[in-house]
Amino acid sequence: MVIVLVCNDDGIRAAGIQSLAAALHDLGEVWVVAPDREQSAVSHSLSLHRPLRADRIAERQYAVDGTPTDCIILAVSKILPERPAIVVSGINHGGNMAEDITYSGTVSAAIEGTLLGIPSIAVSLVTRGDSDFATAGRFASRLAKSVLDQGLAPDTLLNVNVPAVSDDELRGYAITRQGKRRYGDAIVEKVDPRGRKYYWIGGDDLGYVKAEGSDCTAVEAGYISVTPLHLDLTNYQSIPRVGDLTVRWP
Repeated sequence: MVIVLVCNDDGIRAAGIQSLAAALHDLGEVWVVAPDREQSAVSHSLSLHRPLRADRIAERQYAVDGTPTDCIILAVSKILPERPAIVVSGINHGGNMAEDITYSGTVSAAIEGTLLGIPSIAVSLVTRGDSDFATAGRFASRLAKSVLDQGLAPDTLLNVNVPAVSDDELRGYAITRQGKRRYGDAIVEKVDPRGRKYYWIGGDDLGYVKAEGSDCTAVEAGYISVTPLHLDLTNYQSIPRVGDLTVRWP
């Protein structure tokens, strides 16, 4: 039996995850284990200081009062009848490109799957407006089938970003690298009715650095971006330079 594990960070009742689960139906037995509420931008966090609860809300669907990473660990260790053949996270309502990758709970669910040795994919629809997840779901299904058939390189996951355009406007897909965004002031300061200051994190998006081959550039041009991400964060090119540093120790 092929088990497909689906997760997200928008919450189990989000339209994107339900569309994704339906799109993956033909690949095997789909299980949805996802947060019971929105967990956007929680990155790869774990709930270490409180117990977790998982509620069955439908057949093979469990809502967890934790992060996407919690969901993957709990699903693989306790909920699923056997180890999943693949993890597919999404469909996120909003893009996860450039530096946003590091904050994304959707991508982090796929990272956790990869850490557990399970081929994993993260899928996002690049829009904040009204959303039709059908195209993203179809592409996710076809990509997942290819991964099931052919596998992925060790310690590698796929980060997919689908432009919110019609099928006629979609130009295909491209294999890309992580891009770079430009942001304005990251913190907004205001005053509440009682005169106390409060802060809202989330600066203005000023666009992205136009670089050939990046995820941002591909999506802007109407391509689905498929970026292979590697779990090894070592900057190998910097090792010789760091080795030249003189550190007085002890």
